[in-house]
Amino acid sequence: MTIQKIAIAGSTGRMGRALLEVVTQATDMQLFAALERSGNPSLDKDAGELIGASCGVNVASDFATALIGCDQIIDFTRPDATLAHLAICREQGVKMVIGTTGFSAEEKAVLKAASEDIAIVFAPNMSVGVNVTFKLLEIAAKVLNEGYDIEIIEAHHRHKIDAPSGTALRMGEVVAEALHRDLEKVAIYGREGVTGERQSDTIGFSTIRAGDIVGEHTAMFAGIGERIEITHKASSRMTFAMGAMRAVRFLEDKPNGMFDMQDVLGLR
Repeated sequence: MTIQKIAIAGSTGRMGRALLEVVTQATDMQLFAALERSGNPSLDKDAGELIGASCGVNVASDFATALIGCDQIIDFTRPDATLAHLAICREQGVKMVIGTTGFSAEEKAVLKAASEDIAIVFAPNMSVGVNVTFKLLEIAAKVLNEGYDIEIIEAHHRHKIDAPSGTALRMGEVVAEALHRDLEKVAIYGREGVTGERQSDTIGFSTIRAGDIVGEHTAMFAGIGERIEITHKASSRMTFAMGAMRAVRFLEDKPNGMFDMQDVLGLR
């Protein structure tokens, strides 16, 4: 069995700690580096202190040095940070599992270009359940292709900085693709005032930011006399961390290429 040497970006955050826990417990992985930005109060301390058990790897901020000899990095940070890490990984041949959200179309193109040299799993949501939900949405949209209004509602904790969430946008993309629509042309992001009658081909998005909600997403197909709702609720970030582990294992034998969780789970 080959042991994958894993680095975790943003290792002291809420998601980073969940990743530290699952990586240190995995028998086929080794925590190789725990990374953070300069000035983080945990720098040079044992990363295991963040999860209650020493692991012998200190939190570091020098990404280029820390990634020498690493196999893969798991990155759930922010677009600017992820792109900086991407440049280093591309140069050093380190594969990436990216759960960061909020990328622009241009930034996604940068990820795609880098995948010519390194293998990348990029997904707005690593949860296995969410990715099964995407498949259900594809099926539902193809069947409910006439006479149903489509709305997507998402809720997250008060600290989330982008909206709608990457998962909500991906739900919209899945539905739009199944209906042969261009999401950029049919998406409605919130409503206010006299909006006029709803256009039948639009896909609406509503956003909630409150408390400590980990993540809730609902796609509503509302027709005359009935309504179908497909909902996923996450109660722990551990579900995203476990999905990231599956992505790491998927990438082990991939030299390069861009993949997502549909590829990882064999749902294509």
